[in-house]
Amino acid sequence: MRFLRQSLIGILLASLTLALLIYAGTTVMSALQDRMNADRSPPAAQERVFTVAVRAARMETVVPEMRAFGEIQSRRSLELRAAAGGRVIALSENFDEGGTVRAGEVLLRIDPADAQAALEGARADLMDAEAEERDAERSLALARDELDAAVAQTDLRQRALQRQQDLQSRGVGTAALVEGAELVAAQARATVLSRRQALAQAEARIDQAATRLARMRIALDAAQRDLDDTVVTAGFDGTLSDVTLVEGRLVSVNEKLAMLVDPMALDVAIRVSTAQYARLLDPDGRLIPAQVEASLDVTGTDLLARGRLSRDGAAAGEGQSGRLVFARLENAAGFKPGDFVTVSVEEPALERVVRLPASALDASGTVLAVGPDDRLEAIPVTMLRRQGDDVLLRGDGLEGREIVIGRTPLLGVGIRVRPLREQAATGADAAGAMLELSAERRARLVAFVESSERLPPEAKARVLNQLEQSQVPEGLVTRLESRMGG
Repeated sequence: MRFLRQSLIGILLASLTLALLIYAGTTVMSALQDRMNADRSPPAAQERVFTVAVRAARMETVVPEMRAFGEIQSRRSLELRAAAGGRVIALSENFDEGGTVRAGEVLLRIDPADAQAALEGARADLMDAEAEERDAERSLALARDELDAAVAQTDLRQRALQRQQDLQSRGVGTAALVEGAELVAAQARATVLSRRQALAQAEARIDQAATRLARMRIALDAAQRDLDDTVVTAGFDGTLSDVTLVEGRLVSVNEKLAMLVDPMALDVAIRVSTAQYARLLDPDGRLIPAQVEASLDVTGTDLLARGRLSRDGAAAGEGQSGRLVFARLENAAGFKPGDFVTVSVEEPALERVVRLPASALDASGTVLAVGPDDRLEAIPVTMLRRQGDDVLLRGDGLEGREIVIGRTPLLGVGIRVRPLREQAATGADAAGAMLELSAERRARLVAFVESSERLPPEAKARVLNQLEQSQVPEGLVTRLESRMGG
């Protein structure tokens, strides 16, 4: 009986299981048929609204700044060369690399023995020439006296001849006496000619003595210059560089000894493109005296110097492009010739332009403005300048419109947007982020600045003063730690 009862229960459970499987299959098939027979029409689409940042376009007068790079040069430099050869017997204590000298200061002396001997010989030759001139003058005076005596004697002989001729005409004198008087008169005239020739020779000797005396004076001046050239002096106040000389060394004529550079007379040579150069010319084609600011980043601080454009290069330069212009700097403390600096040049002011971020302008020269019903419109504009991350634009219908300043590929004409208008910057943002430093961090920065050798004393004092404040500019801390490796 137990076997039969258990068999019936097993058959019942198997039947229930089979019935449940059949019901589940029927339900699935019915659901699939309902889905396949359902309506496939798409749901109603909803317009997507984008949130965009906008800024009101305001017309203003802007002075563009041209950014370029330049090299500091000294417009007043002098090559110190040896005008005389010999051994260096004395050097100034300031004749070192970087030594500061004053105008007229004696920098070095070359052994003057040979030059002094040549000068004494020239003086002796001059004395000989002066003696020769005096002797020639005395000879000239004697020659003139002899000529006068010969002329006087000729007059006497001529009167004697005339007297003999008168006697002969009266029948008292003889022909022999007349002939004798004529012979004596002829000899007297020959003597006068001889004395005149001697006088001419004496005058020629005077001219030769004068010429020799002039040559001796020239030789004396040359010897004096050679002696003076054994002493090298500074032509102006400046700093020495490229010094390769030591005391006791033999130098040759025209050998380069050092360079004397005026550290206060500095220019900056700026290489600009031809288009940028054209914007720096006035209507007459001359370079305008635009304001220039040169900056050099030195260990966390900027050395600044201001000046004006002074001239431009005469030629483009072999293998170079663009133009080379020069600016004269004023009060360029801390700058040295050879420094590579960043230069900002003020261009002529542009009137009625709009300053916007560069992200507001697309490649086709249009900007997106918010129109009626908050839909975007395209406005064609002309880009006049790039100023860092901003652009200066000008276009019709641009003034007063709200311009999208952050364009994305999803934005276009006719798209509806939700404008997010810019808020005025707070005073803290305008002044820049400030940091409160811990004692350890502040001490590390102070120690780094104090140990820096490249930082000028004035800039070092300014940086230390900023580090002593309760709040320190974030930019200063970032630059210092970037150089410390922090």
